[in-house]
Amino acid sequence: MKRSLVVLLVWYASGVSADVFTVSDIRLQGLQRVSAGTVFNLLPVNVGNTLDEISVRQLIRLMFMSGYFNDIQMARDGDVLVVTVVERPWIESIEIDGNKAIKTEALLAGLGDQGLREGEIFKQATLERVGLELERQYVSQGRYGAAIETEVEELPRNRVAIKINVEEGSTSGIRHINIVGAKVFSQADLLDQLELSHPNLLSFYRNNDKYSREALTADLETLESYYKDQGYVEFDIESTQVSITPDRSQVYITLNVEEGDKYTVSKVNIIGDLNDVRVEDLNRLLVVAEGQVFSQARLTASEERLEQALGNSGYTFATATGVPKVGENGTVDVEFFVEANKRTYVRRISFSGNKVTQDEVMRREMRQMEGGWASAAQIDLSKLRLERLGYFRGVNVELPEVAGTDDQIDVEFEVEEQPSGSISATLGYSQGYGLILGGNYQENNVLGSGNSLGLGVSYSKYQKSVNFNYFNPFYTIDGISRGYNMFVRRLDFDQRNIARYTTDSYGIGLNFGLPIGETQRLSFGGLVEFTDITEGAFPAQEISEFLAVNGNEALNYKLNMSWSSSELNRGMFPTRGRSQSLSAEIAIPGSDLQFYKIVYDGQIYFPLTRSLTLRLRTELGFGDGYGSTSGLPFYENFYSGGFGSIRGFETSTLGPRTTPPTEYADGTPIPPGFFPPRGDPFGGNLLIETSLEIIFPLPFVEDQRQFRPVFFIDAGNVFNTNCPSVSTNCFDFDMDHMRYSVGIGVTYLSGMGPMTFGFAKPFNTQSFDEEERFQFELGRTF
Repeated sequence: MKRSLVVLLVWYASGVSADVFTVSDIRLQGLQRVSAGTVFNLLPVNVGNTLDEISVRQLIRLMFMSGYFNDIQMARDGDVLVVTVVERPWIESIEIDGNKAIKTEALLAGLGDQGLREGEIFKQATLERVGLELERQYVSQGRYGAAIETEVEELPRNRVAIKINVEEGSTSGIRHINIVGAKVFSQADLLDQLELSHPNLLSFYRNNDKYSREALTADLETLESYYKDQGYVEFDIESTQVSITPDRSQVYITLNVEEGDKYTVSKVNIIGDLNDVRVEDLNRLLVVAEGQVFSQARLTASEERLEQALGNSGYTFATATGVPKVGENGTVDVEFFVEANKRTYVRRISFSGNKVTQDEVMRREMRQMEGGWASAAQIDLSKLRLERLGYFRGVNVELPEVAGTDDQIDVEFEVEEQPSGSISATLGYSQGYGLILGGNYQENNVLGSGNSLGLGVSYSKYQKSVNFNYFNPFYTIDGISRGYNMFVRRLDFDQRNIARYTTDSYGIGLNFGLPIGETQRLSFGGLVEFTDITEGAFPAQEISEFLAVNGNEALNYKLNMSWSSSELNRGMFPTRGRSQSLSAEIAIPGSDLQFYKIVYDGQIYFPLTRSLTLRLRTELGFGDGYGSTSGLPFYENFYSGGFGSIRGFETSTLGPRTTPPTEYADGTPIPPGFFPPRGDPFGGNLLIETSLEIIFPLPFVEDQRQFRPVFFIDAGNVFNTNCPSVSTNCFDFDMDHMRYSVGIGVTYLSGMGPMTFGFAKPFNTQSFDEEERFQFELGRTF
């Protein structure tokens, strides 16, 4: 109103009467950043219009409502309307200092939502309102001592710089939680259900003794669910009081509850519009039944099962709502109101976020088809198949409705890619291995094609090798896979603390696979392998005996077949589900050596809590000879110990050991004690390994998807069911020979591949077993 009087004074001061006049032109003065077009859009006045005192007041209100101006003056110069404005300053910069609990990006986004961002018009009222809102946000986190101070610095050319100083203070701790009115359950039982807690020994880690409004709201919902799951339908939290100590460091929480009576389900009905879905089919899905104690969890589960069943039949937007109706004599009737709505069809399936992976690779994993009716189960299965690929850190799916229709949706998958391969190079020197050179490239998603490619080169005293492998999981559109591999390698096992012999091997193999369901697959193939064995300077008696019977060279034709099943929720770092595989390999008749090997590998994940997961792993292997070959060739033996096996022991050192030679090549006896009596690791034809792991979140890490920390217990060993006659350090399966270890490890998914660190303590060891050790490995996962 004061600004209106100013304008009217200017109006009369121009010497022109307040009579109505016709506008012949409009002149704007004082504009800096606001364009003339913007002002003309704000003024509903055109040349030829008439103005009077009331019209001027209206124009003033309209222009001030835009928020662009600090002052507005209007004058009349003849028939020309002169508008003089003083613009509000523009925000040049916003600086926030002192914030730690809330990120600067989040604060700036919140300020922008309130209209306070760089390049916008500055409004003091908005800044004050934002300051109060920030304080409320910190108070909601239990930071009652938080304070917000704002500074506005005027800059040339009508600009301002805003600085917001945040004094967060500390989070108020919980002094006591009291539940008033609770009679059925004890205070201790009820407090165990809540996330917020009295201070305890684990509070420093769980941080659950710090008050926040969000945590309290969640606990109120948890408490209500706890009662209603026990039959107390009418349970109600009547009030909540949070009292603060004078120094604002601690709070007292008091909940006033009304428990009500316990109810039993009397009748269960389904009513509503079901379209072509039979009510009998839906009744079978209900987990609420007559005679049960009422449970809100069962009611919710029944709602979800009904909506899922309808969604699988194309009714994507179907709703099911269970309503308990309290009756007499402690009974309650439950009615499910179901609205199927129209059957929905998928117009288009699209993908975003895949910068490397090709759309074709993702589309072939789809089980929901374009043009067909939308099935919630098929869409979820498509999402799960994308997660199992191992190429993505996360997969989200949205189902937006198609504009202008009421029976069509689009299915939009958004993915976040992660490293799907590893590159490593080695250059080093060790006293045992000498010069070590090596390079390895393994990519499971070559150029986004979904194919895998591996190439490795290694040179050291122990190993000189070149290997190549390629695998196409969709060699045909039906999902038949094809892969092949080639290798040339020379292994000197003496340099690896194993029995003294060297093998020169060459091989080429071809494999095919075909799906036998959504989660199972059969694979089969063949391998041609030539092996030349050379004894060391002082060969073990077992090796000499084998070579004397079978010779130093072997050309073997191997056939292999395997079955695999995977129901894991993710290809990398799964948290639930199971996977298992059974493989068999046989050197067929016509080979120089005839033998077979069978290996079973399985793992299963059990979620224990929201943050803890139990993983159980088992690997079993057995091999033997047949026909003219009396046993499994020693260079095909299983080995145990080290990463991916029994952690805490040196790699491949468990199991039977060689028998040292008793004489030189010329027949001269070797003096006693010349060789260690325990011999070197030799492996065996029977492998037993098992592990128990507790997967837990890594403290102080925001993105847990890149880390896999575990507590573990490993057990197992290698045995020989057909010990050579000359062996003195060989043993068959016996629980006394099982080896154990416990420890902690963490795997980090880096851009160069998985990096694994671990510390393990072995038990039930022998003198030749390596004791407690810190282990590190690059490129493998637990």
